[in-house]
Amino acid sequence: MRYKDTILEIINASTEHLTAEQIFLSLKRQFPSVVLATVYNNLNTLYAQGKIRKISMEGYPDRYDKIVRHDHLICCQCGKLADVYLSDITGELEQQIGFSIEGYDLKIRYLCPECRSRQDVSTGSDEQTRS
Repeated sequence: MRYKDTILEIINASTEHLTAEQIFLSLKRQFPSVVLATVYNNLNTLYAQGKIRKISMEGYPDRYDKIVRHDHLICCQCGKLADVYLSDITGELEQQIGFSIEGYDLKIRYLCPECRSRQDVSTGSDEQTRS
């Protein structure tokens, strides 16, 4: 029980979307004997209880986030996650489908400013080479 509460505190205090390994390293500072399997087990329990959000992206480790109504921007090049706060569309979704929903997770794929900048630089150098 002590691990679960501390893991929840770590996630809720973070401004980032932490991986299990990052949570493990943070937890290990307080509990040096903790093992990674314990972190995964507690994350699975917290997620099943609806106390945390799990963000899955193909090709990247799962990330964990606090329960606050928001959506995510995901860079399709580097995998960077950013929060975006949009109006809640639950009512509109329920009206369209004709029944209640428990919630939704919206992931918007985009190219983050850093990757876009790198892409612009490489595209610009290609154009200069051809000139």
